[in-house]
Amino acid sequence: MDLLNTLVDKGLRRELPTREEALAVLATSDDELLDVVAAAGKVRRQWFGRRVKLNYLVNLKSGLCPEDCSYCSQRLGSKAGILKYTWLKPDEASRAAAAGVAGGAKRVCLVASGRGPTDRDVDRVSKTIEAIKEENEGIEVCACLGLLSDGQADRLRSAGADAYNHNLNTSEETYGAITTTHTYADRVETVQQAQAAGLSACSGLIAGMGESDKDLVDVVFALRDLDPDSVPVNFLIPFEGTPLAKEWNLTPQRCLRILAMVRFVCPDVEVRLAGGREVHLRSMQPLALHLVNSIFLGDYLTSEGQAGQTDLDMIADAGFEVEGAGTTTLPRHRADALGCGTQDATAGAGCGSHDAAGAAGCGSHGSGGGCGPCGGHEEPEPVGGVAGAGESVPASRTDAAGATRTDLVAVRRRGAGTDLAPNA
Repeated sequence: MDLLNTLVDKGLRRELPTREEALAVLATSDDELLDVVAAAGKVRRQWFGRRVKLNYLVNLKSGLCPEDCSYCSQRLGSKAGILKYTWLKPDEASRAAAAGVAGGAKRVCLVASGRGPTDRDVDRVSKTIEAIKEENEGIEVCACLGLLSDGQADRLRSAGADAYNHNLNTSEETYGAITTTHTYADRVETVQQAQAAGLSACSGLIAGMGESDKDLVDVVFALRDLDPDSVPVNFLIPFEGTPLAKEWNLTPQRCLRILAMVRFVCPDVEVRLAGGREVHLRSMQPLALHLVNSIFLGDYLTSEGQAGQTDLDMIADAGFEVEGAGTTTLPRHRADALGCGTQDATAGAGCGSHDAAGAAGCGSHGSGGGCGPCGGHEEPEPVGGVAGAGESVPASRTDAAGATRTDLVAVRRRGAGTDLAPNA
């Protein structure tokens, strides 16, 4: 297929495809899907080998966000029955982070709901970063706190943060349709502030909110222009209790084409498979490893992911390997640009190869003003009663034939903010 040969050649040279070529990837048929995955996989292996970076989310403050991001379960007016709690103490956050590190994560993503941090919040997060790094030598820390004010990025960097996440989420043209309490330009400015402070920038998108192919290409090209080190790709989970509850637009095949397009446009960037992968990719998750080089381990901000051991088994069974703490993530040319030492000839920055979102950002799922994981958008949750400790709350099935797998989504009731052990 001439298109795929062209895109592979460009990806190996770090050359930007045209918008028409990116749109053509999204328009390929299911019969061509494996060819698309194989082609993008060549680009992924050129820059990242068969390594998979594991990231772990810690939700420092959950719920009660004043922003109105339509996709977010923590948004203003959300009816989702999620956990709600105020700031974790530094030692509590450090214990939560340790579970992810023990499971193989080399980056911890610290997320807090809200429009953006106050100076007092930055002090609080700085103490948390210090506590985590004191207990976990060599671990990378990414902060995801929303819109930054002048000087806050520098203070986080001084405290030991390696990266900062703030997702663009969707195209500038359609941004106002999903959020009204802040602007697309606000988000771009925060990413640029993080970069100016010397933090590794992490910024990605949410697919499945009813956007067009053009919107997807526009936001990915905008990300390429911003040049973050990490691009988390989140897939909307339309929970009851949020304005996008009826937006079930994704299939596993569609998700794979989106990931392939992102890889072709951002060939040498850490592309992270973030929130929503279990719901929308389901049994085709292993194929996505040929496209991305980073995932979140275990649970997201407000919803449960698949078991951490299941993630590890999936990586091994697909013929990939977990990236160790002694191996840097980004290709050498990107690592050198960040001023980070390189321990692997084909890999890059230990001090700034962001991983969400993310879920969750940090890619993990969702970010409102700041209510989304590094990595990603946080996953809206089902309404209908708050479960007791350790009890999952499955959403009701919206399609008798099972086309919309809301049964795969459960509110997080373990880990940070609870007395139960986390899933890692």
